[in-house]
Amino acid sequence: MNTATDREKQMRRKYLKLLAGDFPNRRAAFAEIINLQAILNLPKGTEHFLSDPHGEYEAFEHIINNCSGVIREKVHMLFGSTMTPAEEAQLCTLIYYPREELDRMQQQGILHRGRYKELLGQLIELTTFVSSKYTRSKVRKAMPAEFAFIIDELMHAQKDEDDNRSRYHSMILDSILDTESADEFIIALCQLAKRLTVDRLHILGDIFDRGEHADRIMDLLMNYRNRLDIQWGNHDILWMGAAAGNLCCILNCINNNVKYGNYEVLENGYGISMRELVLFAEKTYREKDGMDPLKKAISVLMFKLEGQLIKRHPEYEMDARLLFDKIDWDAGTVEIEGCTYPMKTRDFPTVDRNDPYRLSDEEEVVMRDLRSAFMHSVRLRDHIDFLYSHGSMYLCVNDNLLYHGCIPLDEDGNFERVMFWEEPVQGRAYLDAVDAAARRAWSAHEPSSVDFMWYLWGGMKSPLFGRIIKTFERTYLTDESTWKEPRNPYYTFNRERRTAQMILHEFGLYSERSHIINGHTPVNVKKGESPIRADGKLYVIDGGFCKAYQKTTGIAGYTLIFNSHGLRLKTHQPFVSHRKALEENLDIDSATEVVEVESHRVMVADTDDGILIRDRIADLQELLEAYRSGLLIES
Repeated sequence: MNTATDREKQMRRKYLKLLAGDFPNRRAAFAEIINLQAILNLPKGTEHFLSDPHGEYEAFEHIINNCSGVIREKVHMLFGSTMTPAEEAQLCTLIYYPREELDRMQQQGILHRGRYKELLGQLIELTTFVSSKYTRSKVRKAMPAEFAFIIDELMHAQKDEDDNRSRYHSMILDSILDTESADEFIIALCQLAKRLTVDRLHILGDIFDRGEHADRIMDLLMNYRNRLDIQWGNHDILWMGAAAGNLCCILNCINNNVKYGNYEVLENGYGISMRELVLFAEKTYREKDGMDPLKKAISVLMFKLEGQLIKRHPEYEMDARLLFDKIDWDAGTVEIEGCTYPMKTRDFPTVDRNDPYRLSDEEEVVMRDLRSAFMHSVRLRDHIDFLYSHGSMYLCVNDNLLYHGCIPLDEDGNFERVMFWEEPVQGRAYLDAVDAAARRAWSAHEPSSVDFMWYLWGGMKSPLFGRIIKTFERTYLTDESTWKEPRNPYYTFNRERRTAQMILHEFGLYSERSHIINGHTPVNVKKGESPIRADGKLYVIDGGFCKAYQKTTGIAGYTLIFNSHGLRLKTHQPFVSHRKALEENLDIDSATEVVEVESHRVMVADTDDGILIRDRIADLQELLEAYRSGLLIES
């Protein structure tokens, strides 16, 4: 009978046989080991961290196109001594929006053979410059397949004694122009330059709501595929729950978009018709008390269904949010925590006073239609699939911990124990359990997990929210003192180094250069708040992409950049418009703060990829030994 050790040896030999399929002899294994050793000694790729774009597509697209201002820096480094600022700005605009800028230049009549050659030369020089930290193989893989050979030749031109190579490359450029492929070639070079400037993009949640085009942001992110990860935000989980059929999530999605006057993403983005809901509202509710009939209809449906869900789940500990049964319908008041408040409206024609959380027959029909629309939107399903395949509750990457909201803490600053399942969990175990529940909601449509998606949107102990939500008070009461949303102690303790260290250690991160990178809470720069907290161990990078927050934050977003030299924080000013960017070569103004400089340059060997490469080298060395010993036969 085989022992466990014998079975391990058999499994290992099977693995080596599979590896031999790719490296059939010692020469092939040697070559790959040499290649991998060389990669370990290259500088690490540049990572960009962004948070809370909230549907602001034009501003987000521009930040992606200008690589958070890094493209402009590279252009100035290369051409600052030979170009005027206006010429630099025009080249940058071409890189950001190549197709549109080429069309504009064509209409102005300034594109001629000489100008094409000049642009091609500048773009080849820039692309060569930003590719310097990568292997030639990696750069080649990033190139558009149809132009890869030509770009590779032009990027690696070497002067020779008789200048033959220069003539050869000049002939390639002439051929590009003669075949009228210059536009497509320029577009390919611009895309490659941007691709090589940012090696990996991290989005720390809240892609959805408030702005008009979260759907287009999702389309943009889907182009990144294996160079992107997403840490879900509470607004993302809301749409994920809605697509899974959670009625409370559906109504909150609709309520958010109506609140910000944004029907675009619902009707045109995802083909979700509001017609039946609007007709029902207009027929059922009055306008004379100042509240819009549609908002009335949405609110009543939302609070009825949330009440039903809260009653189904006493473990949520949200009975205090059951307020429909605390309304005095005749007096037009509501009792909250022992105090009585007047309400904005008494217009509640669909509420059964004896069973206030029950939907009327007409409301049932409206909700059935809305649920079907959300669950059967093909485009929404594609986007939610992508959020699941590329997203998670948190991510540990290159000694940093990324999450959107919070790690729930108790009043003493320790991890809060929660009891949503059979066993109490806290810290990392809680986030792992939440991640698993969110996936069950989508993959298995498990009812309790689908319900839980709404709690994640707005629960006090939700790691995506961490406040007591006051939507009822904000909807129906004028007394703004009732609107304040008590927060989880995390939002106080996250300013302390001890807390940051405790959280990092919980997730297995002990390096001195480890950080927490966090979104969700807009940084109020106007009041002197800083995104850098806990003595530099924690960064809150929600700077207000969303226009609705910019009056509060005073800025329009952050990008945290982690390259081989250290950390830089980019503070962005508001974006004017796509049209202005093209017509006037306007860019987003971005101030740079160097927040941490590495004592030695960070190489691939120091990263998560380095760990994987070293494991691969060890496997190949074991394969070599198998060839030497005769355990495996070389081909």
